[in-house]
Amino acid sequence: MYCPFCGFQFENLTKFCCSCGKDISFVPAKDASTEQEHSRAKTVVQQFFKYREGKEAERRMFSKSKKKSKKTVNISVGIMNKKKTGMRPMRGKSLPLNVDPSWSSERLLGAAIKKLKDFNQDMKYVEYILLYPDGSQIKNIPGTDTPFTIELYKEAVGKSYRRITLFVCTLEDFLSEYFNQSISYVSTDVSASEVEEDDEHVMFYNIFFVIIGSIFYRSPSISQTSDVQVFNTLFMYTNIYAPVIIDSSSSDAEGEELQKENCDEPDGLTAADVISNLALKINKTSCSRFNINRANVWDGAYRGFRSPNSGMMVKFFDDVGLAEEAIDTGGPAREFLTLLMEAIRTRRIFEGKDYAKYLTFHSKAADENKYFYIGRMIAVSIVHGGPVPCCLSPNFFMYLVGKDKTFEAPIDDITDEELKKALLEIKNATSLSELRVITEKHSSMLQTAGCYRFMRTLEDKKKVVADYIQWYFIYRNHLSIQSFREGLATLDLLNALEQHPSVFFSFMCYTETRLTADLLENIFHVQFGPPGSSRRQEETRVISYWQDYLLSVEERNGSLYLEDILMFATGLREIPPAAIQPNPQLLFQTTSRFPVADVCANTIKIPVLHSYEDFQEAMDYGIQNSPGFGLP
Repeated sequence: MYCPFCGFQFENLTKFCCSCGKDISFVPAKDASTEQEHSRAKTVVQQFFKYREGKEAERRMFSKSKKKSKKTVNISVGIMNKKKTGMRPMRGKSLPLNVDPSWSSERLLGAAIKKLKDFNQDMKYVEYILLYPDGSQIKNIPGTDTPFTIELYKEAVGKSYRRITLFVCTLEDFLSEYFNQSISYVSTDVSASEVEEDDEHVMFYNIFFVIIGSIFYRSPSISQTSDVQVFNTLFMYTNIYAPVIIDSSSSDAEGEELQKENCDEPDGLTAADVISNLALKINKTSCSRFNINRANVWDGAYRGFRSPNSGMMVKFFDDVGLAEEAIDTGGPAREFLTLLMEAIRTRRIFEGKDYAKYLTFHSKAADENKYFYIGRMIAVSIVHGGPVPCCLSPNFFMYLVGKDKTFEAPIDDITDEELKKALLEIKNATSLSELRVITEKHSSMLQTAGCYRFMRTLEDKKKVVADYIQWYFIYRNHLSIQSFREGLATLDLLNALEQHPSVFFSFMCYTETRLTADLLENIFHVQFGPPGSSRRQEETRVISYWQDYLLSVEERNGSLYLEDILMFATGLREIPPAAIQPNPQLLFQTTSRFPVADVCANTIKIPVLHSYEDFQEAMDYGIQNSPGFGLP
């Protein structure tokens, strides 16, 4: 007989089961039929208990994994910046952050920056690092070689998660503080008499020691920074150089103001110097392919700018779909970037005059993320040695690089004639009663911008006009501007623009300076034959034809311009920020009646002809009818 509850077998029927202790007096006496039923009952009960144990184990495992996967903790993150007394937290900037205890410092840094930028619109779009409360960079658990995680740090400091506060700061501030501490440390080893003898030499050797030690004996606190960043930050904070002077021929008042404000630029520092450092980020071992049709440059470019850190390989196709026979070693890429920048100037994301353009919101462009990609295209063009649009308003450029905290622009820059007329009416109001009538008339327009107010004095009109202009150009286009800045941050160009605005001002903004015959003549280095040879005599005669031809093109202002000649020889219509590399060369040739260009080598070969008239005709025809690279 078997217990119906636990399946225990017993010989004699009892009132209670000796195994489970339950009442079994209702169990009938043992017979053949009940024997089989009890056997089946025992088997069923055993299977049930086995099934229940398996489900219990499965439930425990599921609950454990689910609880572990959803486990998050709450810490605080803040902002730390450089003060006179060292790195100090900014008051009122700490925010709570939900994190996983297993997060590394890199993942925690990304989450902290996103949270802080969401609540602090004034945060710079530069590189940040994660710091401990004492100002040291977070990489390992302090005093160990163990990689940092929130869980391990919590165990090391013995605090609860809610009491942990970590900080972010800009790489610029961190390196500045590091070098200041290093220089101060080195200076303590120099005797007072030595300092009095030659302060400048002592400081130079101190700086030299710091930079060499930083590169070859890299401190763990800056082990993740590049040598280029170390050099740039050192030069920035030691003021070795004197200021850069903007071209005085520029008539823009903004340019003069920029020259006065940015007097901390290194003397002799050019855009080419800055870009040469940025170009180190380009991966020469990989290449992005661009298949471009000159009739629609934008389409091929938009598909190709997916990997901005790679080199560029451009192949042009004509209108019938045939590839032009050219080997791309730089020339086709420069021509492509030139055509692309010309196409960008006319995109609908910009509005304003040709010499003062601003970003404006366009829903389709925003949906397709074109603001980001156009910013990326400009950054890639500059770093790869190409041109820039040269069309931004000086006011907008200064705001873009963070130099102007309060944006200002003239009313004439507004393209909407109705809005411009309304603002001029407000600006030109001569009495308080007239001003109130005009603002009431245009109340809907002002309310849209959030600057409608009751006019108490006549001077209030200036504030209203300024607020509306700031809303029109900046606030209503805020998302577009942020996306554009993110694109400009490609290859770290935005950081370079913010650090050296005066160096890039003449390239990013419109200037009156144009290519001249003298400038174009000086761009090309002439390769003459041996002195005293008959070949040299012919070349001396033809070089005068070349000089007169440039003067003629400058004066004609007809169907051919000096920019076309530069484009024919180098693939560029203007001198780019990175300068023209390699240096353009002018050669002589007798095998062809027409000029021949090797744009990859930036070389133009002019024909040796017997009269200036023949030379001019041949040059005009050859340049105006050149179908593409690789074809003379």
